[in-house]
Amino acid sequence: MIHASLRSLALAPALALGGALALGACAADTSGIGSTPAPAAGETIAVSVGPCFGFCPVYQVSIAPDGAVTFTGERHTEVIGERKAAAGAATYKAVARDLAPFRPVDGTTARVDCEAAITDTSTYTITWTDTAGRQTVATHQSRCSGGPGKALDAVLGTLPEQLGIAGWAKQVTRPGVSRG
Repeated sequence: MIHASLRSLALAPALALGGALALGACAADTSGIGSTPAPAAGETIAVSVGPCFGFCPVYQVSIAPDGAVTFTGERHTEVIGERKAAAGAATYKAVARDLAPFRPVDGTTARVDCEAAITDTSTYTITWTDTAGRQTVATHQSRCSGGPGKALDAVLGTLPEQLGIAGWAKQVTRPGVSRG
């Protein structure tokens, strides 16, 4: 007969493993985030800012390795439509470096974790496209309270100024244009 305390000790590893597996089944796959170095030469980095429940700016911006910036304002931005600017290769390198910790494994899509996400905020999609057209994508729900998502919020908050599009991306509410 095994003493009750010894029996519970023998079961503890199995219970811990089972609990870890159960929790892991609920977690999102973010294993690829931050495990890849900065983008390879020639990759274009694009950031798409999606709608929120209110009047948040909705736009897309990309930067090429030579620093060429393309902005397309879609809704609630000062500029609607496409504009181009030159930010320089040094800006591209800085943006690539700043976003590298959030970059998934090449050719995959992963979500950047938030400790607590607010569901009616803008969604960001960051896409690295190599010269062969292969895409690596990170998605993110803005305004995280903690975790990697909060750090990514800080990086994304600097991008409009860094890319020279702050005036174009500025939030504007126009009469007759609905939320979202």
